[in-house]
Amino acid sequence: MSETHDRPRLRALEPDEVPEMKDIFDAFLKERGNVPNMYRTLARRGTHMRTMFDHFHSVMRTGTVSPLLKEFISVRVSALNNCRY
Repeated sequence: MSETHDRPRLRALEPDEVPEMKDIFDAFLKERGNVPNMYRTLARRGTHMRTMFDHFHSVMRTGTVSPLLKEFISVRVSALNNCRY
């Protein structure tokens, strides 16, 4: 983030704040051990979060490239763009 915007505009929600998203939060906790901040913020719009979750799984869990390599690529691209991962 830039020097003038050192914090996000929207606060990432905690799981107990959006009980209707419990299934998705639980899936992330089981698979990754955490819920990415992007999804915690998207939880404000349940249909958007569910769409992104389905997209994430489609991209990360299909194809010939391993999920681990895809994750490494995501981290590297974020770093190259000075973006918080």
